Amino acid sequence: MKVLPRDLVPGCLLLKDVTGKTTYPIVPKNTVIEPIHIKVLSDFQVPYVEVANRLVNGDPYQPEEVDPKKIKKEDDSTRSKNHSKELSFFDYYVNAVKQTKEMFKSWEEHPHLNLKEIREIVIPLVRDNDLTIETIIELHHYNDKHDYIYHHMVANSVISGFIAMRLHYEQSECLQVALAAYLSDIGMVKEGAHVYKKDGVLSEKEYERIQQHPIISYRMIEQEVYLSRQVKLAVLQHHERLDGSGYPLGVKKDQLHPYARIIAVSDMFHAMTSERLYRKKQSPFKVIEEMLNDYLGKLDMKVVEALVQAIVYFSNGTKVRLTNNEIGEIVFVDDKHPTRPMVKKDADNEIIQLVQHQNLYIEEILSS
Repeated sequence: MKVLPRDLVPGCLLLKDVTGKTTYPIVPKNTVIEPIHIKVLSDFQVPYVEVANRLVNGDPYQPEEVDPKKIKKEDDSTRSKNHSKELSFFDYYVNAVKQTKEMFKSWEEHPHLNLKEIREIVIPLVRDNDLTIETIIELHHYNDKHDYIYHHMVANSVISGFIAMRLHYEQSECLQVALAAYLSDIGMVKEGAHVYKKDGVLSEKEYERIQQHPIISYRMIEQEVYLSRQVKLAVLQHHERLDGSGYPLGVKKDQLHPYARIIAVSDMFHAMTSERLYRKKQSPFKVIEEMLNDYLGKLDMKVVEALVQAIVYFSNGTKVRLTNNEIGEIVFVDDKHPTRPMVKKDADNEIIQLVQHQNLYIEEILSS
């Protein structure tokens, strides 16, 4: 929906780039609005912006909308879409995060799981028709660093389900993988918010405690008769590594359940691409590159490749935004460096080879 900048509140999600007489967007799409953005939009005298009808914490956002007569006719089709009764993936996502946060608070006092409620959260998020490549690439933009743990539980479920689909698992198994991913971090509740919401790097003692959360998560679901052994094992093993360097038990290779191997990749991908209280988010394509180069022998490369082949789908002519916020067009893709194509910048038509720029990556695909 289109609203006046003065009606924005912190937590609004921007659905479209806000452009002006500048080379780059004033505020790019998928930005979570903070007070500084509202001031910038006001300073640039932006007439209106397009935002989601829910905040990133899941609360409904219902300001007065801009008079349709003041909006260009070509925007009418978009407006009708925004008013559609059909819920978007984002609607399901933020609602899932909100419900997860509420359940987390209840578990702090009474650690009893309502599996029916949890399934009702997970299932709509991993349906075939909703899980697109664009959804996975944009997912980290929805994150709220102050509520990271709840976003991570939901996003980890989504990405794990997506990878399972790319590995040609049956739909029922994809749901099992997604459910296991969602449940894998529920043991964090035992550590208390002072640990999982800490504004800084964990101390050695805190990290040792955190390494026990897979066991705690497992204990919380161990007696649930309606959960399969595969789900329970995946929850216990989701931080294990093929070479035995993971935790909590240091199991390796054939001892690792296939579901756990998927969640290990998903968990790492979302964690590294998300903004945290103590760390900035990274480009999904930079993270993919690191996983391919630095985690050989630790992660299941078949699982990593399934994710790579899904999201690194560049072709000549694809419009992209780089991590320095420049816009460009892909002109050549090197099979040896799929995440680092050659890009012609819109600003000056200069062609750059990303492989020669150590700290420059693709941030977002704009159009293909």
